[in-house]
Amino acid sequence: MDIAQHPTHPMATGHRAIAPSILYFGTPVALLTTENADGTDNLAPVSSLWALGQIVVIGLGGDGQTAHNLRARSDLVISLPSPDMWERVEALAPLTGRFPVPPGKPAGCRHEPDKFGAAGLTPQRSELVRPSRVAGCPLQFEARAARVREGVADWYVTVEAEVLRVHADPAVVVPGTQHVDPAAWSPLIYNFRHYFGLGPELGHSYRTDTPRPA
Repeated sequence: MDIAQHPTHPMATGHRAIAPSILYFGTPVALLTTENADGTDNLAPVSSLWALGQIVVIGLGGDGQTAHNLRARSDLVISLPSPDMWERVEALAPLTGRFPVPPGKPAGCRHEPDKFGAAGLTPQRSELVRPSRVAGCPLQFEARAARVREGVADWYVTVEAEVLRVHADPAVVVPGTQHVDPAAWSPLIYNFRHYFGLGPELGHSYRTDTPRPA
């Protein structure tokens, strides 16, 4: 057999080596609310986060206002927007709460102290933490940063946040249960800097305990 025909040889797979500028291969979008030094809210979109049990791990730019706030004040809210909110999320993308704008921010980024207003979003009072929830987001997690750690590269930090309370729109909850209905809830997905929602359900994990419809 020619070595190029061996199933493990790179030439046999049809793949090629590429060097994409980013690796957002389809990750959920969240809006993080943190508290500024003057007690006002800072709001920022993030797309590097994942959950393990009741802990949400978040990757943030180390010189942004969100990271600065969490180093000083641990309260935060993680609000998960629905796909139809993508334009409001994108309106936040070029804004920063830092003044002056840090040199590491992308071109076109500008300082904005009222991010809720700039994005047409409404703050909603939290119950256990000081920062506001984002009204209209079907899922909202009140949380507290247990650890803020500098990354292996000096431009980012990782945050381990313990979720204290989950607020859910009844429309995405299985009636009579504590379960989010995965057929009713669709996160906003950031896929190589483009926004998507979910398609139809393909199946489920053997570990699911979400009640199935009759």
